[in-house]
Amino acid sequence: MKFPYSLYTGIYQRPDQQIFYRVYRHSENQSGRRLVLLHGAGVAGEDTWQALLAQLGLWSEVLVPDLRGMGKTVSPDGEEYAYTAHEVVADVAGLLTHLNWQHFDLAGYSMGGLISMLYKQEYSQHVDKQYLLESAAVDRGDWQASLELRAEYMQAAKHLSSDTEKGVKQFLDAISPNRRVSPVVERLTVERLAQRPRGFANALKCVTDALHDIDREALVAAQGDVSSFIGGNSVDAMHQYQRALAERLPNWHYFMVTGTDHSLPFQKPRQIAQIMQAELGRYLAV
Repeated sequence: MKFPYSLYTGIYQRPDQQIFYRVYRHSENQSGRRLVLLHGAGVAGEDTWQALLAQLGLWSEVLVPDLRGMGKTVSPDGEEYAYTAHEVVADVAGLLTHLNWQHFDLAGYSMGGLISMLYKQEYSQHVDKQYLLESAAVDRGDWQASLELRAEYMQAAKHLSSDTEKGVKQFLDAISPNRRVSPVVERLTVERLAQRPRGFANALKCVTDALHDIDREALVAAQGDVSSFIGGNSVDAMHQYQRALAERLPNWHYFMVTGTDHSLPFQKPRQIAQIMQAELGRYLAV
């Protein structure tokens, strides 16, 4: 299958960050519909979304930025600095203003899911359809259990600078305890997450700090039409909470992606893309 998009890249200058971004423009779709894709902690935008992008055809333009600490986004002096979720939201908001994107659909994976939910809460007028892939903040119904899980991530983060492979594997064991471990896939996953270990550690801290500060009920209530994807091999508590949200909220639509764990956009991009496009059709038909 021919990749349907042409690629344009740029750098958006912030006072303390150089935000690298990619804009994919569809060769045939001139509808003007736009989509923003926000990646998770530790892995750049292109690596996260490239396979899924190849299956999408309903958007004429797709924006894929690298968030702070990841990919080609760097501070002016090249050093890694801690940051907050609200700084990342401000980065995304500034980039979208810079590009003059006023209306768009928004998708976020893991940490990117949390950033997209915070963005929607603050800038609701710009966001149309939403997609979440195992978003942070909505991974457990028991809020205390969610915070305890973040404590496990922080233990992994402590090892990332001194023993990167150990830190990455601790993170994977915490976030995907039921994953089917293939030596080849595990090695590739560790290599992806080990590219910028200090940036990865800062991303984990960013999400952990944010979850201690947010009002989750207010955050969930601020969302629009959400299609939420959860890996079939992910923990039961995540599925239970997502089912409860879908039963309680008419705008929350839950999908289990069989045969996947937290790495679902890497494992089943075709299936997720098909559901995303069907969900856009449902949303537009309402």
